[in-house]
Amino acid sequence: MRILLVEDDAMIGDAAEAALRDLTHVVDRATDGLTALTLAATTEYQLVLLDLGLPKLDGMEVLSKLRARSDVPVIILTARDALEDRLRGLDAGADDYLVKPFHMSELMARVRALMRRRNGTVMQGPGNGVVTLDEETKTARTKDGKTVTLSRREYALLSALLARPGAILSRRTLEERIYTSGEEPESNAIEFLIHSLRKKLGTDTVKNVRGLGWRVAPRDADAS
Repeated sequence: MRILLVEDDAMIGDAAEAALRDLTHVVDRATDGLTALTLAATTEYQLVLLDLGLPKLDGMEVLSKLRARSDVPVIILTARDALEDRLRGLDAGADDYLVKPFHMSELMARVRALMRRRNGTVMQGPGNGVVTLDEETKTARTKDGKTVTLSRREYALLSALLARPGAILSRRTLEERIYTSGEEPESNAIEFLIHSLRKKLGTDTVKNVRGLGWRVAPRDADAS
């Protein structure tokens, strides 16, 4: 999952980014409101973690502008703990509100819970009947019950495909989901990851659509 982290406190930002990367998420950082809006306008994010006390443009203004053009999930991270501030943030379109200081474990739990609600799942990660991801252990389970350990990028790539089972995702879309801004993947990086996934999970797990990209079978499908 690609996440936009908007936080001007370097210590909190570094800790949150490290924790998110440990969970195999791809993280882009912004330390002011204007940069956050620029990134959000040019990149597709699955989640935004948004501080309110930002330079250049306040977090509430960022939230308002985000909501005018997107329904991307937003968790507010702020030291503003008054009830009226929390209600204002939620009424403006935030999906959750976490008051500083907080433990990183709580933030990660909020992220998991929000994405489960958005995906319509209760305990497990995305799946399609052929393979299912376990968000807690970062493993994949095949339909015959085999559990397979995945690398961080393998997990991120398969998660991106399983978020839209049956849809064809292009090389550029997949690269955006698994590499941060400024990273330059090798020209054959996606093919290498898909080859590795097929070797671990079966050749029919990820299918190539010549000239367009890659897809996994629709939900509740089988490998045939």
